[in-house]
Amino acid sequence: MTIRLGVNIDHVATLRQARRASEPDPIAAAVLAELGGADGITIHLREDRRHIQDRDLHLLRQTIATRLNLEMAAVEEMVRIAVEIRPDEATLVPERRQELTTEGGLDLVTHEAAVHKAICRLQELGIYVSLFIDPDPRQIEMAKVLGADAVEIQTARYAEATLRRGTGSKPDRTLWRHEYNALREAARLARSHGLCVHMGHGLNYRNVVPIAGIPEVEELNIGHSIVARAVLVGMERAVREMKEILARARGGRDQPTPSLP
Repeated sequence: MTIRLGVNIDHVATLRQARRASEPDPIAAAVLAELGGADGITIHLREDRRHIQDRDLHLLRQTIATRLNLEMAAVEEMVRIAVEIRPDEATLVPERRQELTTEGGLDLVTHEAAVHKAICRLQELGIYVSLFIDPDPRQIEMAKVLGADAVEIQTARYAEATLRRGTGSKPDRTLWRHEYNALREAARLARSHGLCVHMGHGLNYRNVVPIAGIPEVEELNIGHSIVARAVLVGMERAVREMKEILARARGGRDQPTPSLP
C-alpha cells in the first residue's frame, strides 16, 4: 500500500505574517506542492490566527485539486468555520496560545464531550474526522468509542529522540527504540479497532524513513521540514524529494526494523 503525504503549508504563512505582507503566498505554495506530488494540503487555522488566515482557508478550498485537511481545535468557532468551508478532512488538535507549535496530543478522556460534539457535527456533513493523539492505548480506545474515522499519532517524542544535540553528541538509542516501538504498537492497536492511521509532527527527510516503513500507516502530515527545504530548492522539488523517500521506505517495509536514522 502506498503512503499518502499531506503537506502542511502553515509556515509559508508564518513567513508572510512576519511582515504582514502579501508574500509568500500559501495558495501558490499549495499548488506547487500538488505539482510536486502532494496527496493533500494541511493547514491549521489557529484561534490566534498567527499564520493561516480565514482568507487563506477560503481560497484553498476553491483552488487545490487534492484533499484539504483542516487542523482545528474542538471549539465552537472552529467547528462553525469547518461547517461553512467543508474541508475534506478535519483533524482535531489541542491548542494553547502560548505554545510555539502543537505540543502533545489531544486528551480525549478529559475533553470527551467537546470532541464528541465536534465529531458528530462534522461527520453529519460528510467531513472525514481524524484525532491528533499521543501513542497511548487509552487515547486510541477513546478515539474508537467517540467514532473517529482516523487517528493521527503524534511523532514528536520520536523525532526529538533522533536529534543529535551538541557537537559530537549522540542520540540515546534506547530512547529512540522505545519511542519507535510505541508508535508501531499504537499503529497496530488503532488498525485493530478499525481506525485509519496517520502520523505526523517533527518528521523530516532523515527520520521519516522508519515511520514510513510501519505498514499500518496510511498518511503522513509533514510541514516545517518541507517548507524549510523549499526555501532552498523550491516547493515542488522539496515535495518530490519527500515523496521519493516515502516510496523507497514503503517499498522496503518487510525488511528488518530500521536502525536509528
